[in-house]
Amino acid sequence: MGVEERRHHRALRQGHQQDHSVNATVRAAKARGQATVEFALLLPIIVFVFLALIQVALLVRDRLAVVHAAREAARAASVDPDPASAVRAAHRTLPNAKVHVGPRPSVGEPITVDVEYRAISNVPVVGALFPDPVFTSRVVMRVER
Repeated sequence: MGVEERRHHRALRQGHQQDHSVNATVRAAKARGQATVEFALLLPIIVFVFLALIQVALLVRDRLAVVHAAREAARAASVDPDPASAVRAAHRTLPNAKVHVGPRPSVGEPITVDVEYRAISNVPVVGALFPDPVFTSRVVMRVER
């Protein structure tokens, strides 16, 4: 191989290397663009799932509050003959709850208290898609006084 052929061969190799670096840069830019598009497509789904989890947590909290309000109302009804005390006890936990106190039996007999509460869905997007659930709880306790 002559000197001239070696120069030509070397020039081809350098051009080939430059070609590879240009291709790598273009491929990297395309990959970044693809990642951006994928992120833009997945972001609404991720946000919706996150908001749905928040809504579920709030509903669990409301369900527990209904059970607690019913227990407090039943406890108040078991020691106080005035049904208004049971309603006040339930409203301390859930101000907008509907409370129904059964007829007052004699001491030692069971009294029933029902609490109903409509949980308001305030979480954006998720709250608008699903109706507000209504939670109910019934507690029976023995009358003590």
